[in-house]
Amino acid sequence: MSDCCHHHHASHGEKQSPKAGAEGSLYTCPMHPEILVREAGDCPKCGMPLEPLLPDNGEDQESSLLARRLVLSVILGLPVFLLAMAPMLGLHLLPESSSAWAQLLLSLPVIFWCGWPVWVKGFRSFASRNLNMFSLITLGTGAAFLQSVAALLLTHGASGHGGGLYFEAATVIIVLVLLGQWLEARGRARAGSALRELLDLTPATALLVEEGGDRSVPVADLRIGDCVRILPGEKLPADGEVLEGWSSLDESMLTGEPLPVEKSAGSTVSAGTLNTSGSFIMRVGRTGAETALSQIIQLVAQAQRSQAPIQQLADRVAAIFVPIVLGIALVTFAAWMFLGPEPRLFHALTAAVSVLMIACPCALGLATPMAVTVGVGRAARHGILVRSAAALQNLAATDLLALDKTGTLTEGTPELRVITPLGSIPEERLLALAAGAELGSEHPLARALLSQTRNRGIAVPGAESFQAHPGGGISAMVEGHRLLLGSSAFLAREGMSTAPFDSVITDPGDGVVLMAVDGAAAGVFLFRDTIRSSAGALVERLQGMGIRVAMLTGDRESTALSVAGKLGITECHGGLSPAGKAAQLVLWQKEGHHTAMAGDGVNDAPALAAAEAAIAMGAGSDIAKETAGIILLRPSLEGIVSSILLSWAILKTIRQNLFLAFAYNILGIPIAAGALYPFFGILLSPMIAAAAMSLSSVSVIANSLRLKTAVLRNR
Repeated sequence: MSDCCHHHHASHGEKQSPKAGAEGSLYTCPMHPEILVREAGDCPKCGMPLEPLLPDNGEDQESSLLARRLVLSVILGLPVFLLAMAPMLGLHLLPESSSAWAQLLLSLPVIFWCGWPVWVKGFRSFASRNLNMFSLITLGTGAAFLQSVAALLLTHGASGHGGGLYFEAATVIIVLVLLGQWLEARGRARAGSALRELLDLTPATALLVEEGGDRSVPVADLRIGDCVRILPGEKLPADGEVLEGWSSLDESMLTGEPLPVEKSAGSTVSAGTLNTSGSFIMRVGRTGAETALSQIIQLVAQAQRSQAPIQQLADRVAAIFVPIVLGIALVTFAAWMFLGPEPRLFHALTAAVSVLMIACPCALGLATPMAVTVGVGRAARHGILVRSAAALQNLAATDLLALDKTGTLTEGTPELRVITPLGSIPEERLLALAAGAELGSEHPLARALLSQTRNRGIAVPGAESFQAHPGGGISAMVEGHRLLLGSSAFLAREGMSTAPFDSVITDPGDGVVLMAVDGAAAGVFLFRDTIRSSAGALVERLQGMGIRVAMLTGDRESTALSVAGKLGITECHGGLSPAGKAAQLVLWQKEGHHTAMAGDGVNDAPALAAAEAAIAMGAGSDIAKETAGIILLRPSLEGIVSSILLSWAILKTIRQNLFLAFAYNILGIPIAAGALYPFFGILLSPMIAAAAMSLSSVSVIANSLRLKTAVLRNR
């Protein structure tokens, strides 16, 4: 102990190893969210100061500000829409001139304050020559507003509506885009809450061991080499090594193993794991962002802040569509200037601006949200919670599904499955004696053994001189017999030969307990984690859908292979760390597979984040559910199949909606440019433009509503 305390005093002296940063401190760039580092500084790409990934105040300011902008845009935009649309129904809420000026005044704050984030992103896209959907939205909104202002000023408000007002189109576009931006911001906030859940696994303080006694200190103040006392029921503050004492640690958040792991002097321990029974002293080896738990946080954060594929697809389309629209607008302007009737400049400007305005599809903002909203509602009725459109799109593309074992394919709790007597004592008598010895134990295997005894209606005798042997097993006197229960190493230390047990232990399963009575081998208790009843049918159906099924687990390789063999899973990887699961998924992705992961534990969080689609079992940890894009609220594995079938239907609807969103506008571009004027003398009027935009929105809504009753089929 003196060595430990001496090291502590030395480590806190000047010029010693620096203190690690506060646990979980991660910084990112607002312009380049893929940048994620452990120290504050400047972004290596753009030079902007890095910001904390999780603000100290814990509030999502971006989401709150967008919500305020969205609410105001709806309040002011609705009257603009009603004033513009009422004349189409033969209604005149205000005189024509007053209506035009009212639309201008109401739309100004919507476009220039509420829509400011949209304008900023649009201007940046042009400045960086990286054209995207915001480029198109900025062009369309700007053209609609400028066209309206010009028409209003040229007519002095005398016949504003007839002069081509598009204030309602500009405001509706802003409202729809803000709605989408707010939903994305809420998604990022949920990602942040998942990281906070992970950070909360580490305690705020630790019991530092010093020569003068133990002292409580903030975990952020721990340094490498410090000695910390861990009491029963406490979570570990750092990674390190056990110096003195013994205990059992619940490491399921890292490994997925349902059983506590025995720890004694020399054993390695990890931050965030739970000390279930004994007390021990550990030497700190890694703190803060260097711990295994922080590595999990970093993996989750990097994956969660990546851009949604649906947005990348829209940006790719816009990168081609925007230059084409600009080219058409320039050609339109030139054609009217040289070939059109007088006043040529007025007609040229009107036609060119009309092209830019009509090219911005009003229904684009509804195409994905409508399909997702209807699809998510249907999913909820089947016990499936969908968190984002990106999750659905990724799941629809899945060709390889990785499944965790414990808690996903199995129930996650050990059960006594086999009792093998080795002597003259019958099975039920063995169970009664063992239950008597284990009556005071809190070990999961002891609880499983006692549960089996109750189920069989067997009376449990009392025990005398009960003693727990750290790291091995227990001994007790039951009805005059000396009982030993534990591992083969424990029985060997007690002077017994383990040879009689070797012939019956062919498969260690999820746990095995050897029993000796009065110095003689008496029996073997084999425990297994029960396979879910629907797991086999699930695997078979997924394979029939053309999806390759694999198992990733932190459990022993032998146990994993046994479960995989029973379920018909041909690819199985056991003994994996959380980072190892994520690495395997990345490897599959590099091979060209589109991966999905289904799991339920903290140890699954990096894999769920690394997978292109993540499914969390509803009975699992909050962190797994926060990390995943799809959550199964019911324990049935049928939800995985239903989720995939539903994702196929929703993605098909989204594609149809995107076509409908663009189709009316693409058809309207030649008319807006004046293609029909030489033949029929027809120019696109504001009324027709408004009707076309409304019709495209109605088509998108109607197509999305079909998802409520659509039959889910294989592709």
